[in-house]
Amino acid sequence: MKYEFHPEAEKEFIASIDYYETSRPGLGYEFAEIIFTAIKDISDAPKTWPVFYMDIRRRLIHRFPFAVLYTDEGSLIYILAVMHLSRDPFYWQARIT
Repeated sequence: MKYEFHPEAEKEFIASIDYYETSRPGLGYEFAEIIFTAIKDISDAPKTWPVFYMDIRRRLIHRFPFAVLYTDEGSLIYILAVMHLSRDPFYWQARIT
């Protein structure tokens, strides 16, 4: 199944990669790899992870304090946020159209 990032979700994902890479060379790559593995898991079985809000689901990430928030659009997984779990849990709501 295809996936697409909301533009703001893509920006926060890239910013997180940069942050981890600055913290320790190679860590940003590891973070990106774990997120892309989570996206593949989501694409393979989108209904597996629990509904977080309305029709938005949340896939928690192991090792890093993040979650991927997404909707299942039938033939597309739309990623609304790559959310740090210390942030306001509903900061991304403005992204819902």
